[in-house]
Amino acid sequence: MLTALMLLSAQGIAQRTKVFGYVLDAQTNEPVPFVNLAFAQTKIGTSSNIEGYFELESYYATDTLLASAVGYMPQRLKIKRDQAQRLDIYLSAGEIQLQEFTVRAKDHENPAHRILRNIIRNKPVNNREKLEAYEYELYNRMEFDLNNFSESFTKQKLWRPFDFVFDYVDSTSNDKVFLPMLISETISDYHFRKRPRARKEIIKASKVSGIENESITQFMGQMYLDFNVYDNNIVIFDKGFVSPISANGLVFYKYYLEDSTYIDNKWCYKIRYVPRRKQELTFKGEFWVNDTTWAIKDIHARIAEDANINFVTDIIVDQSYDEVEPEVWMMTREEIVVDFQLQKGQVGVYGRKTSLYRNFVINQPRDDDFYRGSDDVEVLIDHRRKGKDFWDEARFEPLTERQRNIYLMVDSLQNNRRFQAYTDIISILTTGYKVMGPLEWGPFWSSYSWNPVEGDRVRLGGRTSNNFSTRLMLEGYLAYGFKDQEFKWSGGGQYFLSKKPWQSVGLYFTRDLEQIGRLENFFQRDNMLTSLFRRAIPLKLILVEEWKGYYDREWVTGFSNRLTLSHARYSSIEGFEFERRLPESDDTTTVPSITSAEVSLKTRWAHKERFVHGEFTRVSLGTRYPIFEFEYALGLQGIIGSEYNYHRARFSMSHKLLLGIFGKLRYRIEAGKFWGDLPYPLLQVHQGNETFFSSEVAFNLMNFYEFVSDQYAMGWAEYHLDGFFLNRIPLMRKLKWREVVGARAVYGSLSEANLREMLLPEDSYILDRGPYAEASVGIENIFKFFRVEGIWRLTYRDHDKISNFGVRIRMAIHF
Repeated sequence: MLTALMLLSAQGIAQRTKVFGYVLDAQTNEPVPFVNLAFAQTKIGTSSNIEGYFELESYYATDTLLASAVGYMPQRLKIKRDQAQRLDIYLSAGEIQLQEFTVRAKDHENPAHRILRNIIRNKPVNNREKLEAYEYELYNRMEFDLNNFSESFTKQKLWRPFDFVFDYVDSTSNDKVFLPMLISETISDYHFRKRPRARKEIIKASKVSGIENESITQFMGQMYLDFNVYDNNIVIFDKGFVSPISANGLVFYKYYLEDSTYIDNKWCYKIRYVPRRKQELTFKGEFWVNDTTWAIKDIHARIAEDANINFVTDIIVDQSYDEVEPEVWMMTREEIVVDFQLQKGQVGVYGRKTSLYRNFVINQPRDDDFYRGSDDVEVLIDHRRKGKDFWDEARFEPLTERQRNIYLMVDSLQNNRRFQAYTDIISILTTGYKVMGPLEWGPFWSSYSWNPVEGDRVRLGGRTSNNFSTRLMLEGYLAYGFKDQEFKWSGGGQYFLSKKPWQSVGLYFTRDLEQIGRLENFFQRDNMLTSLFRRAIPLKLILVEEWKGYYDREWVTGFSNRLTLSHARYSSIEGFEFERRLPESDDTTTVPSITSAEVSLKTRWAHKERFVHGEFTRVSLGTRYPIFEFEYALGLQGIIGSEYNYHRARFSMSHKLLLGIFGKLRYRIEAGKFWGDLPYPLLQVHQGNETFFSSEVAFNLMNFYEFVSDQYAMGWAEYHLDGFFLNRIPLMRKLKWREVVGARAVYGSLSEANLREMLLPEDSYILDRGPYAEASVGIENIFKFFRVEGIWRLTYRDHDKISNFGVRIRMAIHF
């Protein structure tokens, strides 16, 4: 089914078809002038000149050329599309005879369907992706407005310190009250080349009310907002909406021909469309289409009122297209309005984007050096230094009075102390840190935790803030366990050599108890929630004393390397000792600690991945392509007491495949291998989960330390149906619950040499009876925030202290 869906969504890449030659009399070989020539089923045509020569070129060609002239028999000639060809045509003289004919009524067909078929057939030639290259100048304006609030809301004590903002209240065309809060403007040059594929946006000027952050400037550019009506599926907030002119449009929409008229001297039809079914990811609205090229001239699209999407009550898109060169249609204006609300009827936020395009350059690609660089978005050094006179002249259209006032209002807010206090509270709740000048204290959710080894654990931590430096960040913590009466600590920092390209170095020292096999992006062990919701299974902690340094470099967008040098000593603690069997004996001896040192190189490739950058971190906006990672590590013996020579390699691929109204498929495969005789803490301790929360990176019914391997292959997949079945059940439709199914498996082995190196802990095993596997069925989008799933353990069901079935919960926030 997946293959079929991919084929349905595929579109051809259109090229120009060129036909040239002479039209000759078949008997005399004399040239025939003024012969009408046209591509079949189109209005694209020409006439032969006085010498009988003709030349016809178009993106809209069909595979048949029609030739007709008074006194000659008409001809239909087959041609080859998407290439240039010479074709000499010989016409035979004929007589015109009037014949009797009968007019019969044709079977009824909705005329809008015929128009839609023409649009679909010509999508490849009307889509700008057909072009070898294009450039344009772009003006982007984005606004965010508070909306849907009552007069009583404005009278609340919360707003009294800065109630002047309500002097700027406005209303939209549907009388929904809103308060402008932020405005940004950018002017940029956008460049695209098809072969080899490359694109680049150069932001020449930017202006953001109240914000001085280059990553925000990049986000406000062209790259991150793309609504292409010619795509079969239009991705909005990670949801695949069906385009009104999708190849499968008749399956999801009803179409009605409502009007026809000239627009910019082009005859156009007006088509209205509405969804066929409720709660599907579709639009309603109308579009105008040119009757010659079947290109979209204007389109108005609004998401269906009952579409199954969270936190968004409305999305409105208006686009206008012009024929900027013969047979080349480009968007010249776009307006998008998104109405965000956590709950319907509550206070929400409008997001508005207005884009204007001009100064088009078509099919003039630049050389490779122009596109070369580490980032698709280049921000000029002086982009924020433009004054009022520049903006008054450079804007493609002037600001309204309301838009001008946003800058004044936001400047006043930034200087209001009470407003600054409110933003501090929001920052603490969202990041866990409290900013105090050059320092940030936190994260507060790790201030207290409990576990059987340390008992009550308190922790004080912090890091330097952006007020200290935007290149150097120092961070650390000090923790104390009241049961083991031991201090633990960590400290270090990172320094950015450059942010274009993204390039940093870091050095960290740590002495703390750790759970071997816990991934970095899994639950923190000293998190309050982890302490509360762990299952009653004894912890197996060891003391880790480690230092590591790294160099991180992104070479081009999406392709990066990390070189790491580390040294670690792993010490057993009372109740969880390392043991080794003595040679030629059944006796065992305790191993107080093991020490390792290694150098590793990690390579990551995520084609067309996009990020929003902070000063020290960045958030991925994802990519529709697979993400590949490969890591190689070399263990070094004799480095400050390190004991082992070894090699380690790991490869992984992860992918999120959007399937339109059929939901999305997420999967990951991974394989790894160790060479050398190693104790189990240095091998692959497969990731278990001993909490009542489900995890996407762990095996949710596997205990910590339950399986150990020195070579392995694993994979997991989750299919999110986005309510495909539940939307068809009336009661479930109102709840907007969504189905999710998944499966996970791992298969591996452990050599005898590694088994001899150190005994496995109690209740630890090797995968000697086939793969470990588990499957799950669940419901997500419960109250828009939660996911509950039942998980079945399919293999190794006879182990001690395990659950063969469990119900797990997860906070999963999705649009």
